[in-house]
Amino acid sequence: MNRIAEFGKVRQDIFKEIAQEEFGLTDEQVLAAYENITLPKRATSGSAGYDFYAPFDITLEPGETAKIPTGIKAKMENGWVLMIFPRSGFGFKYRLMLDNTVGVIDSDYYYSDNEGHIMIKVTNMSGVCAGSTGKTLNIAAGQGFAQGVFMPFGITTDDDADGVRNGGLGSTG
Repeated sequence: MNRIAEFGKVRQDIFKEIAQEEFGLTDEQVLAAYENITLPKRATSGSAGYDFYAPFDITLEPGETAKIPTGIKAKMENGWVLMIFPRSGFGFKYRLMLDNTVGVIDSDYYYSDNEGHIMIKVTNMSGVCAGSTGKTLNIAAGQGFAQGVFMPFGITTDDDADGVRNGGLGSTG
């Protein structure tokens, strides 16, 4: 196994801004959630994915979307990418989907002004897709809801990219 990355927590003020903007949490709720952030972990020695845990209770009605601030950042070696997927149990039971299908966390995202804060935008598609029954999805604080897999990537022989990232979600154009 290649040891190419490490997880950490973003600063509390960075987490607070998104948690309050997206979920309307009070200062006290943000502090409690921040203190209880769990760094992603693999469940078994054979697991490829690192589980990402909900920082606070989240309820999604059928068709509802949420941008979840994880409070997590990932520092990784150049030549690697962190791919984010929903946990399979939520996919099967609730058709939980990432709004961008697969999250792509580039190695240079860590150096952005937001410290590379990984946010995961999900939608409960149960009841929305043909043949599915609408179910309310309750994700408890501390429960795994997504997983990240580190993967190496290559570039073309004539690649000349020299841009500098500052942000995510469309920051490179």
